[in-house]
Amino acid sequence: MEHNVNRNSRTRARRLERGFTLIEIMVVVIIIGLLAAIVAPNVIGRIDDAQIEKVRADIRNIESALQLYRLDNFAYPSSEQGIEALITKPNDPNVRNWNPGGYLKGTVPKDPWGNEYLYLNPGNNGEIDIYTLGADGRPGGEGINADRGNWNITE
Repeated sequence: MEHNVNRNSRTRARRLERGFTLIEIMVVVIIIGLLAAIVAPNVIGRIDDAQIEKVRADIRNIESALQLYRLDNFAYPSSEQGIEALITKPNDPNVRNWNPGGYLKGTVPKDPWGNEYLYLNPGNNGEIDIYTLGADGRPGGEGINADRGNWNITE
């Protein structure tokens, strides 16, 4: 009886020690490679779309806060005061009705690439311009490197 127990445990141990064959491993590697080749371009494209959508949402949010600022103070902040005027009251005697809670919660948002949004008053494309220079941080460009502002975020 003890002989049968030893043989059963040895047989079980051999089954547990059996590994994968080289062909099985190669098939798994090829399948993973094919999945990566198909999925990766789709995921990367979606990341770019998400970053562009974040720019649109941020610019709309900043623009709404600037409109509230204008309603309270009868003018937009100057270019020098910038978007920061939505967080911290400018040292300007003309700003009399600044909202003590600020117009943007927290800090001034950064674009998805870590750069500050730019602001001009008067703007080159409208009364005010709120924009980002895109992923490359330089004027012009295409795709994710394109400049995006409150004048063209519907594209």
